[in-house]
Amino acid sequence: MRVEDFLKESAGRYGDKTAVIAGATRLSYAALDAASDRLAARLQEGGVMPGDRVVIFMDNRWEAVVAIFSVLKAGAVFSPVNPSTKAAKLAYVLRNCRARAVIAQASLRPVLDEALAEAPDVVLTVISGETQALPPGALGFMDCICGDARPMPYGGIDIDLAMLIYTSGSTGRPKGVMMTHRNIEAASRSITTYLENTPDDIILNVLPVAFDYGLYQVLMAIRMGATVVLEKSFAFPQAVFETMRREKVTGFPLVPTMAAMILGMRDLQPDFLPGLRYITNTAAALPPEHIARLRALFPGVTLYSMYGLTECKRCTYLPPAELDIRPGSVGIAIPNTQAYVVDDDGRKVAPGVTGELVIRGPHVMQGYWEDDAATARVLKPGFNPWEKVLMTGDLFRTDEDGFLYFVGRKDDIIKTRGEKVAPKEVEAVIHAMPGIVEAVVFGRPDAVLGQSVHAVVVASSADVTEQAVIRHCQRHLEDFMVPRAVSLRTELPKTDTGKVSRRLAAEDYERAMESVV
Repeated sequence: MRVEDFLKESAGRYGDKTAVIAGATRLSYAALDAASDRLAARLQEGGVMPGDRVVIFMDNRWEAVVAIFSVLKAGAVFSPVNPSTKAAKLAYVLRNCRARAVIAQASLRPVLDEALAEAPDVVLTVISGETQALPPGALGFMDCICGDARPMPYGGIDIDLAMLIYTSGSTGRPKGVMMTHRNIEAASRSITTYLENTPDDIILNVLPVAFDYGLYQVLMAIRMGATVVLEKSFAFPQAVFETMRREKVTGFPLVPTMAAMILGMRDLQPDFLPGLRYITNTAAALPPEHIARLRALFPGVTLYSMYGLTECKRCTYLPPAELDIRPGSVGIAIPNTQAYVVDDDGRKVAPGVTGELVIRGPHVMQGYWEDDAATARVLKPGFNPWEKVLMTGDLFRTDEDGFLYFVGRKDDIIKTRGEKVAPKEVEAVIHAMPGIVEAVVFGRPDAVLGQSVHAVVVASSADVTEQAVIRHCQRHLEDFMVPRAVSLRTELPKTDTGKVSRRLAAEDYERAMESVV
């Protein structure tokens, strides 16, 4: 099965049913299917060929859902990009994947226009929203979904590439995770199985569709014939809760930041969301005390604690019946997946021994786009000659019953607000600021964010202040990558070989914090 078949089959079964709710817009399955057909035809007419990459640069809106399925119906590969992405990074993505087209919203035009100046392979741009002053050659989104055009058949199969989703790596350069239709089908089948999703589910999604956790809420809902309710943020929880009550939401995916916000609200009473059936959490583990308080606030609601990463979507889930027994665990492998822990030589370790988590399954990525070296570091030979297993780079242990516990990260990636931050990428931006001599970035445990980004810098100018560094980062980085705090030092700790030590810098920072307390 190809991913666009999720929509085709659900439209055939539930044509008049609401598929997507976004603000005042309600899109039926029949309307979503027809609109994506028309846009797919326009993409083909504009030069998009099977296998071409199309970047989708939008926030959570109904047009983004149409765009995803239109790209797939054209036989192309969709690549969602976070709407907070700055021009330099967007330009890198466009160049790296040699994007043939971009579908974006009008409010992001300034960033898009700057990036397009460095992306010579883009031949077609589709803009949603205000279209009175479209750039030369660009198409208006609404114009594209009018009429009765249908895409030309292209004969694709499920081992074709469906999605290229970029994630930061330890080098600081974004890497394109390659997912086939088969990968996505396997992941979505597994997750909807243990969540026991049905066509009656109504799923609230405030997570960006450019973030795979948010993206899969859309894909899984469409697969099941369910309804997805899109919200652009969780900045105003009470307004989101009102939407959830009005729409009778049954599924609520969240990340630890959202859980902390909810638990910090004083006027919530148990059962304030009476239609809710389940809550899911991933991106970072919920503290056991947060799990206990969520269960008290949502009695009768099933809570799923999960672990995953972009390279395979989902790895593990904790069966809800185990929450009381082992609340600190992220559970067992999801259906049709194997998860095990190995030592540095690739041998399975005994219970209680820390090692690297390995994932085996049909949802494991094909590799990183045109980056054989990075791919070789994480995809290793599997049990069968024809397969590869994923080395997650994360440290785990198991208990005697085989349940998994997250220990730490093998590399330096900071996971904050459900996003991955490469310290080297932040450091590169800081180093570009006049007056900076050295900089090191690391993550600190944070009950709300999972981890928070911190920077320590050495400066040669009195103009370099903590706030000046933060303002500089705000101008050049996505908001989740901006350091929460900056410390000025006269020197940074180094290894015996003269390299700045991230670990020692973090330890020095913690000692300094303890002395202040």
